[in-house]
Amino acid sequence: MPHAGAPSAEAERHAARRRVFTALAGLIVVAIFGLGVFGFSFRAALDQAAARGTSDLTLSADRLTTGLQRYRELAVFLSDHPTVTARVTASADGGALDADALLQGVVDKTGASSMMVVSTTGEVLASAGESHLPKGAQAALTRALDGALGIAHFVDPEARRRYMFAAPVFSPEGPPVAAVLVSVDIGLLEWGWPSEPSAIYFTDDYGVIFVANRSELILRGGLGGALPVRGTHLLAGHDIWTHDMGPYIPSPALHLTKPLPVVGLTAELLLDLHPVIAQAGLQAGLAAALALVFAAFLFFTMERRRTLAEANARLEARVAARTEALEIANRELQHEVHERHEAEARLKRAQADLVQAGKLSALGEMSAGISHELNQPLMAIRSFAENAQAFLERDRPEKAADNLGRISELARRMGRIIKNLRAFARQEPETATNVELTGVIEAALEMTQGKISRAGVTLDWTPGAQVWVRGGEVRLQQVVMNLLSNAVDAMMDVEDKHITIRLVPGAVEGETGGDPTRLTVADSGPGIAEPEKIFDPFYTTKEVGAAQGMGLGLSISYGLVQSFGGRIRGENRPEGGAVFTIELQPADVSGTMGGQEVHDGTY
Repeated sequence: MPHAGAPSAEAERHAARRRVFTALAGLIVVAIFGLGVFGFSFRAALDQAAARGTSDLTLSADRLTTGLQRYRELAVFLSDHPTVTARVTASADGGALDADALLQGVVDKTGASSMMVVSTTGEVLASAGESHLPKGAQAALTRALDGALGIAHFVDPEARRRYMFAAPVFSPEGPPVAAVLVSVDIGLLEWGWPSEPSAIYFTDDYGVIFVANRSELILRGGLGGALPVRGTHLLAGHDIWTHDMGPYIPSPALHLTKPLPVVGLTAELLLDLHPVIAQAGLQAGLAAALALVFAAFLFFTMERRRTLAEANARLEARVAARTEALEIANRELQHEVHERHEAEARLKRAQADLVQAGKLSALGEMSAGISHELNQPLMAIRSFAENAQAFLERDRPEKAADNLGRISELARRMGRIIKNLRAFARQEPETATNVELTGVIEAALEMTQGKISRAGVTLDWTPGAQVWVRGGEVRLQQVVMNLLSNAVDAMMDVEDKHITIRLVPGAVEGETGGDPTRLTVADSGPGIAEPEKIFDPFYTTKEVGAAQGMGLGLSISYGLVQSFGGRIRGENRPEGGAVFTIELQPADVSGTMGGQEVHDGTY
């Protein structure tokens, strides 16, 4: 494998120039990305600003239209008023005072600038607020005398902006004979408007700003001179203005318009774009910053990879040198794993042998009792056989048959004992099956009955209905026999000796939550000195050299119950003595036929 030497100075300068160019290219890409984000954000924010501006413009237009509509309706109302019609149709002076009083009262109550009733000849028949027809009202009066509603706006000699409505007064014959003129001071309407952040104004057909929420805009534009707009730009369908209208008029601004044909004006709005530009700039700045961070991370990652590649090249030689050593260590490790697998297999075989040895040890302890259990039936069989022979010699076959029946029953009893012993001594597969626990307890009691009877122990056990659990038949027998044998041994020095066995069936999962089946074996002995150690191997409370065992029975029982997925625990009872509890999983035998997984319980 070739070894790379130190890089030359020319190569180092070339690498430095490449890194600089890469950094500059990254900065250019970040700048282009930031500009793209700014453009996208500006257009999105501009659409939102246009929606807000349109809403503000509509509200202001409705405010102005509603304010002027009141006076139009007032003119229409007065054109049909009896006092006004009486004044128009009366003689030259008839009803003039009443009409003046009416108009003055309405002016005072509505805030109108002036009201007057003008005949077709231009004579003012009644008035309030002013007595002469204003110069700018002629267009509204002419339209009203033609039978239509007239409107006009003008600036009076006192520099007040006036808006006027003219409603025709019709004669009983039909043609108009006069007109009611109602004018309002626009300045009074503007005074009651709420302040708006945007510049809103209303222009007439000549482009003159007649109504505005900024005083510096009033009466600008039109024939007197166009607004000082420096430039207009159409961006994404929006009109953007830059101008020199004053420090309080936003520039650049979004220009929106809305025609108001009802009042003969056009509503316009200039919305400040500085917040929009600031928002777009902030988003673009954040995006550019994130892109710059990403680019820097990418740049440093590439540099790190380059550095790591150089370091990797230097390490490859050392790695190659250690590879052989690692291969040797790997072979040794594989050999060790193989040895561990073999040791584990030997351990499992030793555990199985230990279980079998435990069973044989229990059989050895029960040998005297079993011999007694078999010797009694044998002696009885001999006696019944001799009696049957004598009865046959005396020609009493019915008595002989009775004795033969007893011999048969004793033979079945001996066969059942031998069958239980053979089943207990055999090797059993480790897989769990459905086992009838009541029969297991009966079989264990039958094999330990001799030891229980010789020790003078009273047994409290009442068999009930069949209880099915998951486990191994022979292994469960061994656990129950170990518990019974330990209980008898523990009560050797106790006068009141009794063993209590209780079996509480559990519930299959899905019925009441899956409660386990509980088997308890309690004795009246001295109890357990160290409950936390009773399942440790070779732990025993028996005297040294005792023939009962070496302290492996409970340890074996613990392992057997664990292999069924169950639990076993031992504790002292408050009234004295020890109690061992075995919890096993209930078996669902509702749909299982006997003879396969489920046994009939006969031993």
